[in-house]
Amino acid sequence: MPLKNNPLTKAELEAYEAKRDLAAELLQSVREMKAGQVSVVTSPVIEARKKTGLSQSQFAALLGVSVRTLQGWEQGRKQPSGAARTLLAIASTNPKAVLAVAAK
Repeated sequence: MPLKNNPLTKAELEAYEAKRDLAAELLQSVREMKAGQVSVVTSPVIEARKKTGLSQSQFAALLGVSVRTLQGWEQGRKQPSGAARTLLAIASTNPKAVLAVAAK
């Protein structure tokens, strides 16, 4: 299905879903995974958070953003702004410094 900028109408969505063969799609996905054709995509935001060892809620609180905002960054739906980008860069390169600030 071609991507559009506008969301599908209810009728378009129902027509699209009616044409799908979920069993075939799942089987194809399993075949691709077994063949090593699937790669895991990660984001620099996830990597920075993982380096600190903090949960999403802890890391979001440390950055002063909502968990939902952090999830948007991690999933690539949103991009962090200037100050947040700087904090993420610090968390990525020196997680101990971020954790030291969080402990205060």
